[in-house]
Amino acid sequence: MSGQGREHRSEERARSGAPRGSEPGTVSETSPDITSRDITTVHLLRHGEVHNPGKILYGRLPGFRLSDAGQEMATAAAKWFVGKDVTLLVSSPLERARQTAAPIAETLGLAVTIDERLIEAGNAFEGLRVGVGDGALRMPRHWWKLRNPFRPSWGEPYVEIAARMLAAVEAARDTARGHEAVLVSHQLPIWTLRLHLEGRRYVHDPRRRQCGLASVTSVTYEGDRMSSISYAEPAGATDPDAVPGA
Repeated sequence: MSGQGREHRSEERARSGAPRGSEPGTVSETSPDITSRDITTVHLLRHGEVHNPGKILYGRLPGFRLSDAGQEMATAAAKWFVGKDVTLLVSSPLERARQTAAPIAETLGLAVTIDERLIEAGNAFEGLRVGVGDGALRMPRHWWKLRNPFRPSWGEPYVEIAARMLAAVEAARDTARGHEAVLVSHQLPIWTLRLHLEGRRYVHDPRRRQCGLASVTSVTYEGDRMSSISYAEPAGATDPDAVPGA
């Protein structure tokens, strides 16, 4: 069997039995025997804009902080959570995520827990420019890394991203049972999880991800069953592709 075929099969196995989400922004009808104590929402917050004048794909590289605009986005996100029943705040270990979590922690009076499972996806192009026309993608020596978009061959497999993100979300759901949790992560991990929950294929056009800077993808559970997925942009509409490797 070809490598591509194996990836299709592993993707299907990862999805088998996984709950499927409702259409974005919708909420399912709650079962009459479900009480408020059984309703838990896990908010996945993408970090704000990063200072990256070199326009490189930074991935998991250290030293990439929020820009001034990114700090403002984090503050706007913190205000958006005021009045919500947030009892748990968890962050990716990367600096830009922790910086995004900081104003939420201060505003809501919560401690920040670090979860390695929320980290950015691994990528073989870290440290390189990947822009169209002037980046590493034009160099023949890198083309082998692009051989299989279904895995993908240039980075952490989608099935592994989905599995670790789902584990982090379910752990947060169990800890914040009957309340709300905020998990600060990164664009590709959040989007991959959403594709998984909605039963869609992992392979996608990065320009079509609905996961802007400082956006919130909210997963609501009735007990252990996912009932809805919704999306919001507390900092306003942002360009998901403005910062590579976000």
